[in-house]
Amino acid sequence: MAAAIDPTLHPDVAHHLAGVALRNVATEYPYHLAHMVRDANEVRAPRELFPVFWGSYDWHSSVHMHWTLARSLRVAATAVDGPAIEAHFDARLTAPAVEREIEYLAAPGRASFERPYGWGWVLKLAAELELLARAQQRARAWASALAPLAAVLAERFVDHLAHADYAVRAGSHGNSAFALILALDYARVHEHRALAQTIVARAARWFGADRRYPADYEPSGDDFLSAGMCEALLMARTLPECDFGDWWEAFAPAPQALARWLVPVAVSDATDPKIVHLHGLNLSRAWCWRALCSRLPASLHEQIRTAIDSSLGVSLPAAISGDYVGTHWLASFALLALTEPFAIVA
Repeated sequence: MAAAIDPTLHPDVAHHLAGVALRNVATEYPYHLAHMVRDANEVRAPRELFPVFWGSYDWHSSVHMHWTLARSLRVAATAVDGPAIEAHFDARLTAPAVEREIEYLAAPGRASFERPYGWGWVLKLAAELELLARAQQRARAWASALAPLAAVLAERFVDHLAHADYAVRAGSHGNSAFALILALDYARVHEHRALAQTIVARAARWFGADRRYPADYEPSGDDFLSAGMCEALLMARTLPECDFGDWWEAFAPAPQALARWLVPVAVSDATDPKIVHLHGLNLSRAWCWRALCSRLPASLHEQIRTAIDSSLGVSLPAAISGDYVGTHWLASFALLALTEPFAIVA
């Protein structure tokens, strides 16, 4: 059993985030069903359609709540309910259940189901389970069970990126850079060279020539990602350090615009399923800043540390308690912000 605790992750916070995730994956309703119905026989309950990823309000949230459980077990095993997480994975991550998920994706008309956000999170989960399996023998069965689904989506990514001439720069599920960051972890853990090379090439093509990013246009009213910060993080992950420095110098927003990224956004109504996205924006900004800080000019470091602390202060509580429209997904973004530099794959 991996017993390490991320030094930036307080055991009480780890315990609460994992507890939220365990409750979410067992909560079948309410459920936001994204399901193309081709005939009346396909009107079915979520757990019949998705035997692994039912619960947590929708399919992609279920995927990244499973990632939350796996990451918690790997980096904070002594702080979380390990036996409950293991029992859940034993019951849910089985080869027959994963095969039914693959069959769903293989049906005509579903080539773009959950692209790219859900795809990225499946690959991120597969990478996390592989790393967990290297430390815990019991996890090998979970990683093995999920592997065929991850392989299918990795190949879909390669094929899709070959035809995607333009990036999606939205601040929500369609964002291209965020999904590629998640997918790149899988490509590097599993040594999927075609996927890694495709991501590196596409990142350069989409974002390599960006100049003076207009950060003062962010955020939109239901963003949970900063399109510009995700882009910067993807470039940091795909460029050599010296080249990234040159890229950032050309890309960096003007000081007044950059200040927009350094101040937490207000969340006027955390019971609104769209406005609550802004809590996710604060958490994902903290994740980006922590991952980027060491690659950015030293003159920014104090401001970045302040921005991370203030963003977490505003939005970390919403990942632990509150309305289900927020708690069904925010724990994952909190865990990214609190653990990614500690647990990230080189």
